[in-house]
Order: sequence, then C-alpha cells, then structure tokens
Amino acid sequence: MLECIASANIRPKHAVNRQHYTHGRKNSLMPLPTNSSVDAPSKSGRARMLISCPDRPGIVSAVSQFLYEHGANIVQSDQYTMNPEGGMFFIRFEFDLSDMDAQLPVLQEDFARVADRFEMKWHTFRASRKKRLAVFVSKEDHCLLELLWQWQAGDLDVDIAMVISNHPDMQPLVESFGIPYHHVPVTAETKAEAERKQLEIIGRNADLIVLARYMQIVSPKVIEQFPNRIINIHHSFLPAFVGGKPYAQAYDRGVKIIGATAHYVTEELDGGPIIEQDVQRVSHRDDVPSLKRIGRTIERVVLARAVKWHAEDRILVHQNKTVVFHG
Repeated sequence: MLECIASANIRPKHAVNRQHYTHGRKNSLMPLPTNSSVDAPSKSGRARMLISCPDRPGIVSAVSQFLYEHGANIVQSDQYTMNPEGGMFFIRFEFDLSDMDAQLPVLQEDFARVADRFEMKWHTFRASRKKRLAVFVSKEDHCLLELLWQWQAGDLDVDIAMVISNHPDMQPLVESFGIPYHHVPVTAETKAEAERKQLEIIGRNADLIVLARYMQIVSPKVIEQFPNRIINIHHSFLPAFVGGKPYAQAYDRGVKIIGATAHYVTEELDGGPIIEQDVQRVSHRDDVPSLKRIGRTIERVVLARAVKWHAEDRILVHQNKTVVFHG
C-alpha cells in the first residue's frame, strides 16, 4: 500500500530568532537561540501503520501476531472503536524492524492477506521519511512564522520544501530560512493559470499543502490531486461564522468564546474533516481588533498542531470526520 515518499533534508541557511519579522508587532514570545536544533533518536528502523476497518473480534490479535511473525517490535499502539456493535475500528501502530529496506516490502506484501480478511484500509509509512510541505500564504505572517519557528527548533518533524504566495511580502523572511519562495500572483482572470503554475512548481516535491492564511479558494482540481493532504486554518470555531469576516460576525453576535479550526480541504468551503480546534474566552470588552489579536494566537497554535499530527501519521479520516491519535 502507500508509503511516505522520501524527502530531502532541508535546513535553514541562517537561523532566525522568533523576535524577528513581526512586521511592527511586539512579540512577547522568547526568541529561539541562534542555530538551535534538537537531536532526535534515529528513526531509520521505525515504521507506522494506520488501519481502519469494520469492528469485529480478533483484529488487534491478528495484526500483533502478524507483526511479531515478521520480526517487528511494536513500540506504540492506539485504537478506537466508533461503536462496539457494527461500527468502525481504527488503530495506529509504531514498530521497529531490524532491516527496514529488506523487511518492509515483504511485510507490506504479506499483510494484504490479513487486510483482506478484515476488510481493512491500511497504509504504512517510514518514520524517517519526513513529509515535505508546500506552504501557501498571503499577507498575514503569524501562521507561517509558527511553522518556521517550530521547524527550526526541531519540534515540527517535516521538511518545508517551499513557500508559495500570491504576494511578494514574505520573500525576505522565507529566504532567510533558506527556503525557496515562489510569488505567483492571482486574480479572478488569472486564477486558473496561477493554479496550473502552482501545481507545476509543486510537482512531486510536496506531500502536504498547508494553507497558512492563504486567502484564495482552492479549486477542485488541486483538491483532487491532494485528497486529505491540504490543511487549512479557519479563523473561527467552525461550524460557526464560515466565510469572510468571521471576527466581525462574532463581535456582532456577542460571542463569549472565539477559536480557530484546522481542517482538511474539500470542495465544501470550510466544510472538510476537522483535525484540531481550540478556543479562548472573551467578553463584551473585546472589540473586533482585540478579537483578531486573540484569534491570531489561537490560529497559529491550532494549525501547527494539525500539521504535526499529520506529519507523524496520527490522523485517520472516515467520511467527514477524523480520528486523531495524539500520542
């Protein structure tokens, strides 16, 4: 079945502290140390398996026994049953293999028999092969910055392969991290051609598209090529206040909490499977600018969590919902 595509190990040419590039906003977060890095244990011998299937007795036993017989050592497992009687069953395994290159292809081929028996949908991924990100951004930088900071610190185990924007504003920031920046202007008249160019730039160089406050609607053509592999951050606690100006809508409604939602992109605007949400209490004293400031903080954290969980193969999609094994 599917296996994560290998990716180049990209690292920034110049370390950039968190306190930089805030576009005039005071940043209360502590700056990262220059050339900061986090040493992680080797993942060359580790793989992950995601499974969804109709629930029935014997699934965990069959998979565990299969992995044992193929020389795998299970180091982590998480499972969830939607309904004990006739529902769906979801499970995530992490396991070690002593000779990954030789053993994993055999394991994948042989597992088809178990999968057929239990009517499974399943995928395996090598933990050492990082997801390659194409980050789309417009003019607001806070979500992009959070991804860059976490990536630079080693907290986000991905390769940011490129940033694509319909504006040139972020180019100095992005290139200071050693990441390619592609400015592709988009207008109503040029949208189709712009998307063709964007897909050409991405090519086979990205496993996941992240819309980090990219203020354009993605067409069905792009969604079709990246099913459940486009993550958007919506600046409200969905399903309330969809579309434009959600903070003005929230203010007019007199809400007492505001939030943000990270979700996979589908053809239904802001209607894809929800990955992560968070909220914060507000009051009548918060005007629209205040709500926006609070919202920006929530947005960047929620988006980073969703990207992290996708990168670590922790998400299973069923119909229009997700099962997220946080670990």
